[in-house]
Amino acid sequence: MSLHARRVTLPAITPLVLQKRVIKVYSEDDTSRALEVPSGILARDVCQLLILKNHYIDDHNWTLFENLPQTGLERIIEDHELVIELQSNWGMEEANRLCFRKNYAKYEFFKNPVNFFPDQMVLVSDETNNAITHADILQMFLSSSAYPELHGHLHTKEQGKKSWKKMYFLLRRSGLYLSLKGTSKEPRHLQFFSELSSSDIYILLAGKKMYGAPTNYGFCFKPNKTGGTKDLKLFCAEDEESRTCWMTAVRLFKHGMQLYQNYMELHHQCISGAQNISSMRSLSENSLVAMDFSGHKSRVIDNPTEALSVAVEEGLSWRRKSCTRLNAHGSPATSQSLMANMAIHISQPWFHHKISRNEAQKLILQQGLIDGTSTILLSSWSQQEGTGNATSLIYQ
Repeated sequence: MSLHARRVTLPAITPLVLQKRVIKVYSEDDTSRALEVPSGILARDVCQLLILKNHYIDDHNWTLFENLPQTGLERIIEDHELVIELQSNWGMEEANRLCFRKNYAKYEFFKNPVNFFPDQMVLVSDETNNAITHADILQMFLSSSAYPELHGHLHTKEQGKKSWKKMYFLLRRSGLYLSLKGTSKEPRHLQFFSELSSSDIYILLAGKKMYGAPTNYGFCFKPNKTGGTKDLKLFCAEDEESRTCWMTAVRLFKHGMQLYQNYMELHHQCISGAQNISSMRSLSENSLVAMDFSGHKSRVIDNPTEALSVAVEEGLSWRRKSCTRLNAHGSPATSQSLMANMAIHISQPWFHHKISRNEAQKLILQQGLIDGTSTILLSSWSQQEGTGNATSLIYQ
């Protein structure tokens, strides 16, 4: 009895990064689109894919958001973040969404740091405090060797309580700290409140309604591995400016130079896109030549003077033909259409037939500066006195 070996072929194992996943992305009009994407796709790549599929203009402001309707939270998904990895932290029972819309302020702090870092909120070392600029402050937030601080009062909600309390906080690269004694910054008075690396910062969409927040400028820290509201650290700022400052500083501390690299990548794409359009336009213009089609055979006109005279002659010829066509065919049709319009308009209460220019102007003035009034009156009045007079009245 002979034994025969049989070869068993195992299915090929696809690398995790190449495996396809289906994601659903919502637009501002609440419509959604399903996309099949690789597991390693970045948020910026999802944006580019949606721009292409929807035939949008890429002005580098399109952004992906994480929306958590059950907790009333939303945040920017940074361009370098892995979308599938983010979704893996969602609970099966959560109705979380990926949203796609424009966000003009996503990297605005790189262009205008003065609008994002008020002097009264930023603390720097005493050695450079006298000559510091807002651009220098931004560089400090990006540099891992510098230690700027953000400080100020925030309303916070204590765990398990409905009431909010106003406290003094200090934001450092190592995390958020609460002062237990007024505005003291001494280490013995500071209590560690929240870590940045294991949390994400969200805006409160309905802070007053859902959490009883004292202002409309709420935000929170949420651990990126858990859902629900039990682990949320809720805050409220006094105004939009201070909330923007807190949230921008957290993003910079958390992601550092990666944010700047994201911004520069978009900036380079914008410049290269403009250069490509310019070069394509130059190529197209350079490929044009003057042609003469008057004879039996067409020819290229090499002499610039001759090319100019031919262009002028063609323009005059076209104008003469246009006038001839208008006289031969345009006038009767125009007269017929005017008569048809007259029959329709004469029954309307806004139609005024056989009135002078002054009477028409008085009617317009009586109606006041209401959009559309002058157009309706002029459309009927111009049938009597002509287009030229109507134009002069429009600009009075």
